[in-house]
Order: sequence, then C-alpha cells, then structure tokens
Amino acid sequence: MSKTADAPPKLKLEQYLGLQIRRQRQAQGLKITDVSRIAGISQGMLSKIENAQVSTSLDTLTRLCDVLGLPMSKLFSQYDQQGGGALLVSSGEGLEVVRRGTEKGHTYQLLNHTRGPKKSFEAYLITMDDAAEEFPTFSHPGTEFIHLLDGRLIYRHGNQLYPMGPGDSLTFDAEVPHGPETLIEVPLRLLSIMNYDQS
Repeated sequence: MSKTADAPPKLKLEQYLGLQIRRQRQAQGLKITDVSRIAGISQGMLSKIENAQVSTSLDTLTRLCDVLGLPMSKLFSQYDQQGGGALLVSSGEGLEVVRRGTEKGHTYQLLNHTRGPKKSFEAYLITMDDAAEEFPTFSHPGTEFIHLLDGRLIYRHGNQLYPMGPGDSLTFDAEVPHGPETLIEVPLRLLSIMNYDQS
C-alpha cells in the first residue's frame, strides 16, 4: 500500500527553526561563536536553539535572522509545506497492473501515481521469469528510462539491439518501437520510468 508523505511525523516548529538556522549558518561558513557574539546571545543558547532544546522568542529569532541575512518571512515560509506530495511505496507493495503484452511470468508493479489531471511520469518494476516469452513492440509518447537490476536480456529500440546486464541503463525516445528482444538470463527485474511530454 502506498503512503503519502504526511504519514511520517511532521517536524515540530522548534526542530524546523533550529534546522533552518543551522543550515543558513553553515552555508555561510559561520561558527556558532561568530553568530552568537554578533546576535548578542550566548553560544550555549544558540546551540540549544539549533538542536531544538529550547523555544526561543521572536526577538532572538529576529536578531539571528539579521546576522544571517535571512528574512523572517523566509525562515517560516516552508514550515507549512512539509509533507506535501511525496509518495512512499514500500518494497513489494506496488500496485500490480496489466499492460498490453503482459503474459504469465511477466508482471508490472506500478511504483507511483501522479496527482492532478495530467500524468507526467510512471515508474514500474517489471519482473520476467519465462525466458521463452515473446514480446510485442511498444510505442508511446515521451521518453523512457530503463535500468536492469537482475538478469540479462537483449533490448530492441528501432532497428538497434542493446545487450544489457545488471546495472545497465538505457534511455530512449519511446515513440520509436521498442521492447525486450530476447531474455538471456531469468529471473529478470527491470526498473522502467516513462516521462511523458507535457507540451
């Protein structure tokens, strides 16, 4: 079963603010001693703020933002946006789907879904365990990326044949006829990501 990103616990405000302040300080190459001295707060207090061990006043946050050149509005800008749209699909829990050409011993697991009216991409984990299986030719809009995890095969794209082993990747125009030509070593697992043209 897929899980949306709001499933993990959201950062508390103190944790979020401490993380943002530490990142901004480190991005500028500043030490805690430098920032605490200029802001007029103790090193211990700044350390506690960065590690979410204390709640801090708006006055202290304002002074820290001034030292770091960080607008207060920007400091808070992304807090309410946490967990807004990621999708976690746990191992083995992708939705099994049937596609043209899917036969016994050949399964597709859909690893994502796209919210909204337009589908921008699809990601599949494809498993094949029948070396005698024959495949139709596929053709669809967009660009496809495939990455072979296990097994060996020869993959056809247009008039070209590409031998592939574990760890090999292939990116191609998906409107050109393509598909597995020969399964050399099974079981075979293939990650397929299809990016659709939105123009």
